[in-house]
Amino acid sequence: MIKIRNLTKIFTDGHREVRALDDVDLEINQGEIFGIIGLSGAGKSTLVRCINMLERPQAGVVTVDGTDITSLKGRALRTARQRIGMIFQHFNLLSSRTVFDNVAFPLEITNTPKQEIKTRVLELLELVGLEDRSDSYPAQLSGGQKQRVGIARALANRPQVLLCDEATSALDPETTTAVLDLLQDINRQMGLTILLITHEMPVIQQICDRVAVIEDGSIVENGPVLQVFTAPKTRQARRLVRGVIEIDIPQELLERSANGKQNLLKISFIGASAGKPIMAELMQRFPVTVNILFGRIDQIKDTPFGTLVVELSGDAPALQEAWQFLTQQDLQVEVL
Repeated sequence: MIKIRNLTKIFTDGHREVRALDDVDLEINQGEIFGIIGLSGAGKSTLVRCINMLERPQAGVVTVDGTDITSLKGRALRTARQRIGMIFQHFNLLSSRTVFDNVAFPLEITNTPKQEIKTRVLELLELVGLEDRSDSYPAQLSGGQKQRVGIARALANRPQVLLCDEATSALDPETTTAVLDLLQDINRQMGLTILLITHEMPVIQQICDRVAVIEDGSIVENGPVLQVFTAPKTRQARRLVRGVIEIDIPQELLERSANGKQNLLKISFIGASAGKPIMAELMQRFPVTVNILFGRIDQIKDTPFGTLVVELSGDAPALQEAWQFLTQQDLQVEVL
């Protein structure tokens, strides 16, 4: 759906150049939710703005559904942009227009007939759950409601792609979850390709299929979210996902003395192994005592993952058998 090849964007203030994007290559498939993560200043917003030519790159090609967007200008570019919806961090609603009129605005620009505009706007307001706020003004809405209006407006011209530029950064956690659930529903119902850029790891974790890590204008890693989060290959990716998969073991646990009959283990599990009663089976099968000292469980989209820190006590042969049992259960087991 979206192919980016050798994309370079340089900003200059007359004294120095800033290479915001440096020879970026990326491909986003039809119908997927693709995330781009990076720290502030990494080049995320510049990249998404180059896709719809709000920023024109110095080099490279952006292709959307087979159309070279970078080669277009004037009316041809405006027409192509109708197939690319965009929602923003700070909503960008027109304060003097009602909710209905904000959603209608893109349709008015394309000279859509009034009755068709009315039908489409009411359809979209129902989709985003704001059919009862049609006559309200932006100042009368909460942040989450404003973003829902922004989503409805972005969908007005039936785009093939939806670009989300830090769309949840201005929202509280509960509202963020609701907006992300809405985006997932839209993705399922319409088959819409969604490109979502953010510095918030839980956003990627909740809804994205694949993710790319950007730093200093370059894509340093990309792949399925589960793969990048659980087995990052680069230093930059490890730094970003550390708080999602890795846990900081309390120092007092690491300092617990072992008397020769105890083992302090960190057990990590992903997917199906998270639902198995492995600790219960371990104690039933082997004469060992299991003391769970620390743990967490979470989820990446539909896949559960988690970590336990346990203390095993028992005779050496029993501990060895218990260790072998754990290593055969599709777990990652580490002696601390």
